[in-house]
Amino acid sequence: MSRNFKTSIGGQAVLEGVMMRGVRRSAMAVRKPDKTIHLEEWDNKTPSKISKVPFIRGIFTFIASLVDGYKCLMKSAEISTEGIEDEEPQSKFEKWLDEKCGDGLMKVVMVISSILGFGIAIGLFMFLPAWLVGLMRDFVPRWGLSLIEGLIKIVIFIAYLSLCARIPDMKRLFQYHGAEHKTIFCYEAGEELTVENVRKQRRFHPRCGTSFLVIVLILSILIFSIVTWSNPFVRTVLKIALLPIVVGIAYELIRLAGRYDNLFTRIISFPGLQIQRITTNEPDDDQIEVAIASMKPVLPEVEGEDKW
Repeated sequence: MSRNFKTSIGGQAVLEGVMMRGVRRSAMAVRKPDKTIHLEEWDNKTPSKISKVPFIRGIFTFIASLVDGYKCLMKSAEISTEGIEDEEPQSKFEKWLDEKCGDGLMKVVMVISSILGFGIAIGLFMFLPAWLVGLMRDFVPRWGLSLIEGLIKIVIFIAYLSLCARIPDMKRLFQYHGAEHKTIFCYEAGEELTVENVRKQRRFHPRCGTSFLVIVLILSILIFSIVTWSNPFVRTVLKIALLPIVVGIAYELIRLAGRYDNLFTRIISFPGLQIQRITTNEPDDDQIEVAIASMKPVLPEVEGEDKW
């Protein structure tokens, strides 16, 4: 492949591993406690026709990514802790949960965590900024309210990521995130997928999910400026209703950023690339090895089939 090649292969970091999604197949590699690599592969579902329509495909891709990511996180949590015995004795409540839920306990915990996470996200990024800015309605013009609300969202987003980056487990997750990016860059550069070749690649990628979220935040400042300020609850509901439009536009922009390298794409990519300084860390060789293991099974049999 030429050094200008842009692949459509993408992925995400999971617990002690990396998941990669190719044109036809996906794979997930996870480092087990015994230091071996567990590898799983599966065929991708055939996308529907409507999921290929510009500006509509964004919301389909976003939802599918959330579902697949959730499943892979659950699976990686099980694999990465396989065989590890808990030295502390179980409490009565923990024993009751084991008896009632059995092997499904992890799934129950993940579902509850996802629901709580979604609720917290709505509260932090939609209701709280709208409520805070609503207190300023009497002495700030409407355009100023929308700008301040957007700035509050960005501050909350950066603060949240910065706090997460301090957690040891999240640091490792962000290292695998860096390994994922480096491996994709190595493949796009036309170099052999070896630890040495991957190690020298950069870790900031314009098609990253972090960049996508930053674009969503910036677009929301513009699009949500038309939403009423009469009531914080009503404003939050309307913003949720407009979210598919924001996601659809953001997806098209991130596609452009991944396909082309020009002044426009550099401008829209710049904020996300800077935030990736928080959400990606330099991986070690073992983590790069895992990322390579997840990448190889999804490479296309026909050269160029995965061209972006």
